[in-house]
Formats: sequence, C-alpha cells, structure tokens
Amino acid sequence: MADDKKVKKTKKKKEEGEAAPAEEEAPKRASTRESKKAKRTGSNIFSAFSQRQVAEFKEAFQMMDADKDGVIGKNDLRQTFDALGKMASDKELDELLGEATGPLNFTMLLTLFANRMSGSADEDDVVIAAFKSFDDGGKIDSEKLRHALMTWGDKFSTAEVDEAFDQMTIDSNGKIDTSKLIQMLTASAEEEEEAA
Repeated sequence: MADDKKVKKTKKKKEEGEAAPAEEEAPKRASTRESKKAKRTGSNIFSAFSQRQVAEFKEAFQMMDADKDGVIGKNDLRQTFDALGKMASDKELDELLGEATGPLNFTMLLTLFANRMSGSADEDDVVIAAFKSFDDGGKIDSEKLRHALMTWGDKFSTAEVDEAFDQMTIDSNGKIDTSKLIQMLTASAEEEEEAA
C-alpha cells in the first residue's frame, strides 16, 4: 500500500509539474502571436510594393540620406536638390517634409509613395486645380479646354473629347460652369470609390 501511495504522489506531482510548464508556455505563445501580429501590421506597407521596387526605393533613400542617420531631413533634401541641379526654397523643403506624419525614415517614405500611388484625396485637389487654371470668372472656354485636352499630356482623341463634353453643360456662348464641372467630376470619383 505504501507503494500505491508513492505511485499516486508521483503521478500527482507529475500532473502538477506538467500543468505548471503548460501555464508558463501559454503566455509565451500569446506574446509570440502578438509580436508576429505587430510585425505584420508594421510591415504591411512593404507588401504594397514588389521586392524590386522596395530595393529601388531603399537605394534612392540611401542616396538622399546624405548624413546617413536613417532619416531624411531638410539638409538631406537640400543636398539632393543641389545634386540634381535644382534650387529649392526653405518653404518648398518644409512643405515636402510636412507631407510626412513623422520623421521621414524609410518606412515613412514607402508610406508616402503608397499613399500617392493609391490615389488618395489628393487626386480631387489635382482635378480642381487643373480646371481652375482654365477658369475665367467662373466659366471655362470649351474650345480652349478642347484644345488643351487634345494637345498636352495624355492626349484625348476627338471622340474622347466629344464623349466628355456630352457629359458637361455647355451654354450658348461655349462656356462651361467651372463649379458644376468640378462637382460633377469629383462626385463621380467618389461614387466609383463607393461602388468598389
């Protein structure tokens, strides 16, 4: 009987001994999962680009980071512009750096590129600025716009311009209401986003 008690005690100790390490391992597993999750969250920006693109961005970043501190600052930008033979004012450099929500390290640079490539709200600002450049007292001359669309940038064909003009309200003087045109264009972009 004494042997039975020893076996039971040994069994009980083993069970208790096994339970304790299992409890210790559980927090380790959770923290490992959390750290992997944190790593995935932080590296999502890298998945927006191919490995080749990331390598090219890294090379460009290293070229721009003149002081090699891992952050592109105002002096780094100034040296980059100088090397390209372009003059940049302090205001322009501050505006460029102001686009970043924090220090302009490599991850932040990728984030800025990804935001630009994703076509964020900045596209509406570009559309508005483009059409306001044709604005003359709240109206756009349709013939000047037609000429511009068929001459510069990604040139429109006559059929493409005609199709676009069919969507616009052009008055008897050949003028397009600038604010209505901008509203139509920016609203259709929002509708496309909502449909997606």
